[in-house]
Amino acid sequence: MNNRALDRLRKDEIALGVGVRLARSVEIAKMMRASDYDWLFIDLEHGSLSLETVSQISIAAADNNIAPIVRVPTGQWDIASRALDGGAQGIVMPHIDSADDAREAVRHLRFPPVGHRATLGGLPQYDYLPVRAAQVAAEINAITLLAPMIESPQAVENAEAIAAVEGVDVLFIGVNDLAEGMGISGRLDDPRIADAVAEVARAAAARGKFAGIGGIGDATLMRRYIDAGMRFILGGNDFAFMMAAARQRAKVLRGEG
Repeated sequence: MNNRALDRLRKDEIALGVGVRLARSVEIAKMMRASDYDWLFIDLEHGSLSLETVSQISIAAADNNIAPIVRVPTGQWDIASRALDGGAQGIVMPHIDSADDAREAVRHLRFPPVGHRATLGGLPQYDYLPVRAAQVAAEINAITLLAPMIESPQAVENAEAIAAVEGVDVLFIGVNDLAEGMGISGRLDDPRIADAVAEVARAAAARGKFAGIGGIGDATLMRRYIDAGMRFILGGNDFAFMMAAARQRAKVLRGEG
């Protein structure tokens, strides 16, 4: 087993993700892998996907070597653990503001001895075959990516303490909520955002962890933050890609572009 996103990060390469909010079928996994993405950002915080659909997409993604990473609503540990049981290879947990918040996430989402996630058999990662609990714990912990979201000034201030928590892999900046919390909504190129990005990158590196960012549509600005140390990159999402391509095609066919 492997997690393509973690493999990329451990080689100090960009792990490039794509958001899944509207896609409902397994084809999205194969299409995005063919488009050179490393992970799916399957969004249950702002999407209406069912857990059944999440599991189907996750299994297809793993079989096509694109890591299925699921964002769940804040504090919804039951949804997060069920997504992992269904084949997800990671969880993005919103609004983690402190090391205590991060430890709570690890407690729910890692198998012992790191956390206290309930042991089970018949996992899709093992083709539903019986496997010893100790083997499951060690191997699944190793391929499960846990990414607390840094979305407030408090979280930026506590970034190194969050990164220091055993079981945390990525500090993932939700840049739009962070800008909102800083009173500069929508100003994603503001120097204060750039300073926060640099601080999170520094904090992650200091603890041997990784930093990432999502929510930026402007490619030039995203490249700037990649250069500042961001590696776990949400590059866009299904509906935005579809809308952009569809609108551009309509303009061309109508002779308007």
